[in-house]
Amino acid sequence: MYTGGTTGFPKGVMQSHLNLWAACIQRMAEIPQTTDKRDLFVMPLFHIAGLARVVSGFISGGSLVLVPMFEPSEVLAIIEREAVTDTILVPTMIQTLLAHPEFVKRDLSSLKRLTYGASPIAGEIVEQILAVLPELQLSHSYGLTEACPIVSTNPPENHTLAARQRGLTRSVGRGGFGVNVKVVDEHGREVPRGTVGEIIVRGPNIMQGYWNKLEETAKALRDGWLYTGDGAYMDEQGYLFIIDRLKDMIVSGGENVYSAEVESVITRHSAVAMCAVIGIPHDQWGEAVHAVVVCKSGTSLSENEVRAHCRESIAGYKCPKSVEFRESLPLTGAGKILKRELRDPFWAGKTRGVN
Repeated sequence: MYTGGTTGFPKGVMQSHLNLWAACIQRMAEIPQTTDKRDLFVMPLFHIAGLARVVSGFISGGSLVLVPMFEPSEVLAIIEREAVTDTILVPTMIQTLLAHPEFVKRDLSSLKRLTYGASPIAGEIVEQILAVLPELQLSHSYGLTEACPIVSTNPPENHTLAARQRGLTRSVGRGGFGVNVKVVDEHGREVPRGTVGEIIVRGPNIMQGYWNKLEETAKALRDGWLYTGDGAYMDEQGYLFIIDRLKDMIVSGGENVYSAEVESVITRHSAVAMCAVIGIPHDQWGEAVHAVVVCKSGTSLSENEVRAHCRESIAGYKCPKSVEFRESLPLTGAGKILKRELRDPFWAGKTRGVN
């Protein structure tokens, strides 16, 4: 199964039957599956989240409702018609459904559980969907193709009002059953709690390696641990808080800027439907923060308005130096933003893709 290729060229991930089976059993132990559930599969089956969930459905004996692609009006109609109880969506899909006029017209009361993952979600999206479906059980799964896919889960009890007020929805939860998780420095040494480092993982769900890529396999799999390339910190209770893909971190004037933090602030603006933040070349600072923004239908924003909005919440050096407005963002088949397509034109002709 191939990686999403959002930050680089996709790699073939070699997964054994044991890897897939272990990942499904681990997930089922964390969030019990029932035979009366009706699970809607919107995620494509070439994406590990879709495949692993289908296999879990086969094991548990629930009903599987498959659609050929994500089409918002059709998805909403199917939830109503098939009395769907469970589904998994990426944040861009949730945003699209919430903005669709059919969302408030359809009877979605059968939907009991919604898992989201694959990319960061804005807190406002969580609040919006729970305002419309207050009984919905939300859970967040963090993982990657190389882990088949689950590394950690943030369960429904961490999405209650009290938990949201404590900031637990910003976490991706704790390591799943049978999975060891650590946050380490560049030398592979575990860092103190609250310190940002790289997430590494080991367990029976971890891949065999990358197809025909011995060098990249050796970099990713070291001493029995998978090095994820994701930057995060872990609190005293073992909750993981993702900061950014390490490849997406922007170094501007010697300061680290995490694109996910800036994106989270920008998406809080009422006129913003979607955004992506990347680093682009800058003669003085090495890299500059650049935001690509999609406005909601019928709204508009200026570059200065975006910067002013950001300055209310984050330090000046983290605010976008430039803002670009588009009608849409490039997405993978699984609905994840293709940052490399946004970044490549700015770095064309450069000897490297970062400074």
